[in-house]
Amino acid sequence: MFDVLKTLSTLVKTKPTQTVTPKIQKKPEIISVPEEQKTAPVEDKKELKRLEKEESSKLTEIRAQIKLAEAKAREILVEAKDEAFRIRREAEDELRKKFEVMDRKEGAIEEREKHISDLERDAQKKYEDAQRLKQQVSEKLEKISNLTANDARSQILEETKEKLKGEIAKEIKEAEIKAREEAEIKAQEILIDAMRHGANDYVAEYTVSVIKVTDEDVKGRIIGKEGRNIRAFETATGVDVDLDEEGVIRLSCFDPVRRETARVALERLLKDGRVQPGRIEEVVEQVKKELERIMFEEGQKLCHAVGVYNLPSPIVALLGRFKYRFSYGQNMIAHTMEETKIGIAIAREVGADVNIVRLGCLLHDIGKVRSYDSSGNGTKPEVSLDGVFMDHIALGCSMIEEAIDVLEADKGIFGTGQWEPMERRLILHLVLAHHGELEWGSPVRPVVMEAQLLHFADNTDAWANRFERALEYAGEGERGTMKRPDNMDRFIYIPLKRS
Repeated sequence: MFDVLKTLSTLVKTKPTQTVTPKIQKKPEIISVPEEQKTAPVEDKKELKRLEKEESSKLTEIRAQIKLAEAKAREILVEAKDEAFRIRREAEDELRKKFEVMDRKEGAIEEREKHISDLERDAQKKYEDAQRLKQQVSEKLEKISNLTANDARSQILEETKEKLKGEIAKEIKEAEIKAREEAEIKAQEILIDAMRHGANDYVAEYTVSVIKVTDEDVKGRIIGKEGRNIRAFETATGVDVDLDEEGVIRLSCFDPVRRETARVALERLLKDGRVQPGRIEEVVEQVKKELERIMFEEGQKLCHAVGVYNLPSPIVALLGRFKYRFSYGQNMIAHTMEETKIGIAIAREVGADVNIVRLGCLLHDIGKVRSYDSSGNGTKPEVSLDGVFMDHIALGCSMIEEAIDVLEADKGIFGTGQWEPMERRLILHLVLAHHGELEWGSPVRPVVMEAQLLHFADNTDAWANRFERALEYAGEGERGTMKRPDNMDRFIYIPLKRS
């Protein structure tokens, strides 16, 4: 505002008049002027007076505006001071009120603390009085009954026990029944949970290998001149070739590895178009090498799926052969994976050694790879000489001992250091005792928790598979009835609808 006033004041300041020194001129010559020009100076003076009057009125108006602005500025300044005074007064009032509230709260807190202190003193005094009274009563009772406090307590306890003996026995019996029921329920929950953990989505090759053909002339090329091609193929692969059914070629052999080799080799020969004895032998050898690689990769996948590493390559390769082997209609890789997951879940639940159970479950059936001889040609299993004399349990122990001896860098299966004698004994014992009972083929019965858990896991998965197969092949007319499947020694109920 003061800047505005200052600016206005500078506008009305009159400029200083300049003194003009008249120049001395020569006396002008007298020239005759017309009459019109003689009246011009008079008119100029009038115009000058008019201009001076207008300038004076403007100056007066400007001064009036300046005075008005100064008055307005003073008014605004007064209002600002009043507003500042009002805000300050309100702030002081609010602060004074807050201090008053704080003072009242502080007084209330001091009052409460004093009251609590008084209550504590009264309580302590009452407690001391009660203790003195208790001591006096105890002394009086001792004098009256001629018994000390300990004797009286013992006598009361004895009488109470005698009165409650029957009720205590009843409570104990009910507790035992309840504990047994809860233990059974808990065991069922653990087993069901373990079976759920063991479920996997591994797809196994359960059926006879079948190759579809669109042209029946293809079968003529497979037979060859005078049957030379088909004889060469059956000799090289060890399978029987069935061409009787229209549109398909069936390959049958007990050994799934040979059957798979024959399937892949025949598909390649048909795609190549050159079906002749020399070419047949060449393709079969190529496929055999590829299947060995595939089985080794399957063995690695199985080991890694259950958390086992550093196994010797020969053992991994043998486990990979489970891909094409079956036991009681169940694929060996599927059984081993499910049973191992069940065993691990139960071991974790009950606090057993998970690593020992894991490795025992993985290796317990490895002897089945050598217990059957695949040198024959046909569809019936032929037990090998080792299988006849040693069975798969003893064969498995022998193979595991060889694996432990050649374990790389003595790191142990789980990378925990060199194998200890007890660790070796535990694994061998788990394999020897996994059938559970002597009459079921085990040379020894389980003597450690881990061996018993392996037997439970193996048995659980086997029976689950039997029920699964029985329900899978049940006819529609058998739903809701009792049936004795071929793979069981009992009648089972076939539900109306499978879950």
